[in-house]
Amino acid sequence: MSAPQSKHAIGYCRVSTDQQDCSLEIQRERIADYCRLHGLALDAVLVESDISGKTRLSERPQGRRVASLIAAGARHVVALKLDRLFRNAADALVQCESWQALGVSLHLIDMGGTSVNTSSPMGKMMLTMLAGFAEFERGMIAERTTQALRHRRDNHQAYNHTPYGYDLASAARDARGKLIDTRLVPNPRERSAIALAARMREDGVSYQRIADHFNAAGIDSKQGGVWRSQAVKNILKSVCLSTQVAA
Repeated sequence: MSAPQSKHAIGYCRVSTDQQDCSLEIQRERIADYCRLHGLALDAVLVESDISGKTRLSERPQGRRVASLIAAGARHVVALKLDRLFRNAADALVQCESWQALGVSLHLIDMGGTSVNTSSPMGKMMLTMLAGFAEFERGMIAERTTQALRHRRDNHQAYNHTPYGYDLASAARDARGKLIDTRLVPNPRERSAIALAARMREDGVSYQRIADHFNAAGIDSKQGGVWRSQAVKNILKSVCLSTQVAA
């Protein structure tokens, strides 16, 4: 497929509270510089805030605007990294096939240290290869992380964060700020709340109604914030682990 004649481009940025490596300012600056360098007319820079990368592009508010602007004539989508736009490599490749049929090129400024432009066969091949390697690396990291967390869990040590229903045996830290004692001990009050939530679920009460009950009853969350349905669901997932630790 030959390169699209239109120079109209859309910049896409995504920022979230748990991602500090790709700030909005960095993404905007890199996208603007890339478009100037490659003679693209940057019509709009769309910013997605507090949206998980696990959400499909088509289901995001600004993702829907990308589709609208493409329908209006934009023929280039520019983003800093693949994970700003897509959930995984497979998702990226499926979307690129759809865009290619419309004459739309994807530009990734930093794809493993190099830029990728899918308007050329070489660019499409590079995206396929690099996306596959990136997906493999993410899978390996996730597997190693899961194994490490499982080891800490099975040895009753703190992992990721102190789970609801438990406290650290000691909050003492060494000179580098590392916790000296990461053993977990049961928190009777929080374990009672878990047991109450479990009984309510057995009676058919929804997660949201349990959260509302906890808030109304003044039952504290781990961080002292408002209970949400997802938080209730998460603590009930830990019931099995809780029983093991208490035994």
